[in-house]
Amino acid sequence: MSLPDFFFERVTTEIHQQMDGVLALAERLSRERLNPDAQACVAGVLEAATSVRRMLSNSSDLRNAARAGVQLEPAPCRVREIMDEVLERWRHRAADGGVTLLVAYDGDPDVTVMIDAAKFGQVFDGFVAQAMSAVRRGAVEASLKAVPAEGGLRLEGRVRGGGEPVAADGALDIRSIEARFGLETALSVALGYRMLGAMEGEMRIDPNPGAGETVAFELTVPLAQAEPAATAGESAASAQAVHILIVDDNATNRMVAETLCEMFDCTSESAEDGVEAVEAAKTGRFDLILMDIKMPRMDGVAATRAIRGLPGAMGRVPIIALTANADPEDAAGYIAAGMNGVVEKPMKPETLLRALQEALAEGGAAAAA
Repeated sequence: MSLPDFFFERVTTEIHQQMDGVLALAERLSRERLNPDAQACVAGVLEAATSVRRMLSNSSDLRNAARAGVQLEPAPCRVREIMDEVLERWRHRAADGGVTLLVAYDGDPDVTVMIDAAKFGQVFDGFVAQAMSAVRRGAVEASLKAVPAEGGLRLEGRVRGGGEPVAADGALDIRSIEARFGLETALSVALGYRMLGAMEGEMRIDPNPGAGETVAFELTVPLAQAEPAATAGESAASAQAVHILIVDDNATNRMVAETLCEMFDCTSESAEDGVEAVEAAKTGRFDLILMDIKMPRMDGVAATRAIRGLPGAMGRVPIIALTANADPEDAAGYIAAGMNGVVEKPMKPETLLRALQEALAEGGAAAAA
């Protein structure tokens, strides 16, 4: 990695982490009883920080895709849940902008496919962002139709906007979109288009009768095997709140992790370094530990080795590394030290949730054995 690339990665990561901290602090502040002016100020901070975070994420994803290609991670996903998540991500932004967002799914409600749902969601995000920027006031429609096809299931997506068309001769003009609607919208559109191409999807843009245009895209994905039904014991275990120990010497990072744990309906406690983490682990109160790597007194690797030396269940608690240094060689070292997974900072909610689920499942299997 060249020196400019190194500093780009470090600066981007640092800004992303700081914005995560701003969001966590602002979200906590928004829950307090504030006068209307203070509430408006907090709402403005949240909106600005969220926008910066989205631009950072999209620009990093777009740059990585251009440099190394898109790495797809297909996993079983119910198709209807893709549209549920689109609605959840966009409904508040639509309401704040005075736009009516209509989201629909047409197909078997339980059909499951193998797809990188996060990256397919970015396709919808890009075209919804474009439509909402163009329409300003009015309605945007986002729909997905699932049709049986040779080789699996054909997914037909459509995003219809009623504003002035932004496509030139049926093709996307990213520079024009950036000039008219700003950098955030242009980044989102460019990333969505890139992800659709990586998934071997096809796209067309049709003018609407009257006003606006419709972006239509489709791709074929394989069906996933039906998942076995959960046993009664598994259902009971999943209903219990997971108690997590968050270990990090940075107060902002701890608060970000605590906020994400709350989002996943988990309870948590904190420790500021490896020494405190080992002492906390000895109580046996925790179902999982999120462990920073670089800390004073005792780092995360040394703390993990000490915890693995504890007797019984205390020494088998799942441990996930939280670090900005998550290269394959680094990650291999953390796993060799006894960790169950690695989550790169700045943390993405979906990445952390997947790591939690995998580590807890692995830990449960080990306990049963």
